[in-house]
Amino acid sequence: MSEKSKNPVSYRDAGVDIERGAALVEQIKPAVKRTHRTGVVSDIGGFGGLFALMDCGFQDPILVSATDGVGTKLKLAVETNRHTTVGIDLVAMCVNDIIVQGAEPLFFLDYFASGKLDLNTARQVIEGIARGCEIAGAALLGGETAEMPDMYAGNDYDLAGFCVGAVERDRLLDSSQVKVGDRILGIKSSGLHSNGFSLVRRVLADQPSLAKQKVDGVDLFDILMEPTRIYVKPLLQVLSQFDVHGLAHITGGGLTENLPRTMPPGTSASIGLDSWELPAIFELLAEAGPIEPQELLRTFNCGIGMAVIVPHDQAVAVSTALNQLGESVFNIGEVSVGSSGEVNYRGSLSRGSA
Repeated sequence: MSEKSKNPVSYRDAGVDIERGAALVEQIKPAVKRTHRTGVVSDIGGFGGLFALMDCGFQDPILVSATDGVGTKLKLAVETNRHTTVGIDLVAMCVNDIIVQGAEPLFFLDYFASGKLDLNTARQVIEGIARGCEIAGAALLGGETAEMPDMYAGNDYDLAGFCVGAVERDRLLDSSQVKVGDRILGIKSSGLHSNGFSLVRRVLADQPSLAKQKVDGVDLFDILMEPTRIYVKPLLQVLSQFDVHGLAHITGGGLTENLPRTMPPGTSASIGLDSWELPAIFELLAEAGPIEPQELLRTFNCGIGMAVIVPHDQAVAVSTALNQLGESVFNIGEVSVGSSGEVNYRGSLSRGSA
């Protein structure tokens, strides 16, 4: 036996600190506890999270699941040392996908992976996840913190989220309910949300001076790191009061790619680009890129984070209800006869047009 083989090595020597992971679990328990809701029958730390669906009062439920990440917005989080909001982004990207099926998000699980676990960074991220779950009304039921040396460089980390919701079978939203003549309402986004950041980072790399700019008096990176808006609670109220025909979460692909996902064959969407004001951050990116209008529309949300499709005669009432619930709503278009999956734009994107 060689002299070298007599020296014992540990998991910590290999770059994985189990005690640090256990310390993180203890630190985040208060934040996780705040997300407790009816149906939860287990505490964090078990091998699996337990949830009693019948405790929530469902009669004939259909489960709806979604998974997503935050994308390269995480690179900006690391580069600018801003970690408090990306957890909200993670939750938002999943629960907003759940609500467009008409479903209520019930519980959420997260996956946090890094080369070396930094307790302060991980705590900020997971507390953000818990905050997102509070906003959405979902329980943070469990998660995984993976420390994987050599898989991630420096302070880099990655996030993934998983959400399960439920909807009564007769309340499930699908494209069959959308009809020609329906109005399309657009709910204002809180900024870029969590899509298009590879293009944002390309523009910043090509135009380094942008990093020092302010947008309407606000630091550029504060604008870029603004968390994705969570639309769950106001939409659940609207769904319980009105005959909503469809919902579309405007994520990667913008209105161009996401509206067709909620429309039946033989229909198209006609959108008036002058029906809302283009937020300043998108105008800045378009000019600095430069980015052509069609590319802007199929990459970013351009100020519309959620589309709500309703009967023509309910458009005003739904808009009023959403406004009263704290959302900014625009009547952006209508469903028309046309080629399936087509979005036809009229007018042009601009600031101060709404």
